[in-house]
Amino acid sequence: MLTTNYVPGAPNWVDLATPDVSAAAAFYRALFGWEFQSAGPDAGGYGMLTLNGKTIAAVGPIMEQGAGSSWTLYFDTPDANATADAVKRAGGSVRAEPMDVFTAGRMAQFTDPGGAMFAVWQPGETKGLDEVNDPGTLAWTELLAGDPATAKSFYSAVFGWTAQDMPMGDFNYTVLTPAGGGEDSSQGGIMPISPEMAGAGVTTQWLPYFEVADCDAVVATATEQGGSVMVPATDIPGVGRFAALADPAGAAFNVITSVTP
Repeated sequence: MLTTNYVPGAPNWVDLATPDVSAAAAFYRALFGWEFQSAGPDAGGYGMLTLNGKTIAAVGPIMEQGAGSSWTLYFDTPDANATADAVKRAGGSVRAEPMDVFTAGRMAQFTDPGGAMFAVWQPGETKGLDEVNDPGTLAWTELLAGDPATAKSFYSAVFGWTAQDMPMGDFNYTVLTPAGGGEDSSQGGIMPISPEMAGAGVTTQWLPYFEVADCDAVVATATEQGGSVMVPATDIPGVGRFAALADPAGAAFNVITSVTP
């Protein structure tokens, strides 16, 4: 499970790039109760999404030319420059070179060999998200991969993640754990893209899962607020009830009501 005791390679930030920050903030407020808090006049429209005063995620305008609206997952690194070098050596590409974000930290953005975009955050004054796992917060990360074997090799080389395959019917779901995080620190998974998924237009990408108290209610609210349902509320035995959604601007994300241990 995720934790705010961030170790290298663990997810420590998530943000949304969108063409209309105000509209996005209103959608997610209706969905999760998040409030938008501007990061200031020098932040270019970027701001924090908070719940009960704690930073849960962030949102800002699309900065990359030609890019669509999307969520980006960030993983902890003690050295963004070294991670950028590791990404290049492992066959990935650098979309945004390491840069300082005021005194908050240092970031860089990458694309893996399969085309999935992700980023890293080297903590400064901002260590990461204030809350995870609770309703309305980040609870899991998932890579939809056309070539899971290549993905496992790449992220192992970049972050030192360990990967454990778990049979799920006619495919293996790979559970990812950061190096040195402990056996209970699994943070995400790799889901192979099936021919049916590919035929439906699913592409290689990282997706955040947000915990919710009632998956079906959130799906209904998302629809009422102009979002799209990509996968309806579905039970995963022993895991929980999840749904795949997209916001009105097309950014994909998942929600889950986890089984209580």
